[in-house]
Amino acid sequence: MSNIKIAEIGRLDFNLAITFLAIWQERSVSRAALRLSLSQSAVSAALARLRVATNDPLFIRTRGGMEPTARAISMAGQIQHGVELLRQALVVEDRFDPATSTRHFSLGMSDDFEVALGPAIAARLLALAPNVSVVFRQANRHIVEQMLEAREIDLAIASGVPARSWLVTEDLGHSGYASLLNNKLCGLPLPLSLEDFLGLPHILISFLGREGIVDSGLKAIGRSRTIHTALTHFSSLPSYLMEMRVIASVPSHAARALAANTALDISPVPLALGTYMVSMLHRRDVAEDAAIHWIKGIIRQAFAVSVPQPET
Repeated sequence: MSNIKIAEIGRLDFNLAITFLAIWQERSVSRAALRLSLSQSAVSAALARLRVATNDPLFIRTRGGMEPTARAISMAGQIQHGVELLRQALVVEDRFDPATSTRHFSLGMSDDFEVALGPAIAARLLALAPNVSVVFRQANRHIVEQMLEAREIDLAIASGVPARSWLVTEDLGHSGYASLLNNKLCGLPLPLSLEDFLGLPHILISFLGREGIVDSGLKAIGRSRTIHTALTHFSSLPSYLMEMRVIASVPSHAARALAANTALDISPVPLALGTYMVSMLHRRDVAEDAAIHWIKGIIRQAFAVSVPQPET
């Protein structure tokens, strides 16, 4: 404590840190003003003071909004962490009681995780916290950071999200890939051989394009498949598979969930596609929120039940 320059810190206006975070999160002076219940001129004046204090423009006006400079990007994590430490020191948290809470949670995940984990999460909430509500938002590794930063979601379940100083990442476990088909229509010996696998038309589920990890695996061995139909979501997949002599290769957690509620059959993908880590993510500034801590436990339980881990 003796090393802190009290006189120097006393000259700082800590409200500027809140203004910085509002502009950082909103990427707009006008939206930041609305969020802070201030006039736009007051926020503009605070930004001007920030620019003088840091000797940097911090945010540059573009057609898409106020884009942060390299200095602002480097400052953001430290300011968020510092403001959260102050909040924790000064604010007495209300105790979170699941049985009486009316908290609303927003969880971001792609629909393969929603299919596999959503029902288990919702069922646990209904049993333990009947007045709590939850919304599942479509998210993936390409947009999850933006959604967390904008506070559109409280937590996310995703894979392949880079480490960030302002994010807390907890690994839940591994998942892999499996194939789904209606073998009453296909009439093939299971598990499928590579030749039988390639002999069927394929349904691709892809958020971005016309290829997936199966195509990459096939290219590595000099083979390819025939893609008949491409979808962007998993929810409609069973309807296609039940009516057509086709096959789809999907994350194994989604395959188990879809097969459990239909007459579809599961077969291992006859390719070495490996596994991948599934993680739970949230902003560092909510790490001490008792409600967030509780819902993380619910998600862990749902994952353990819905995504069995390979034996080691």
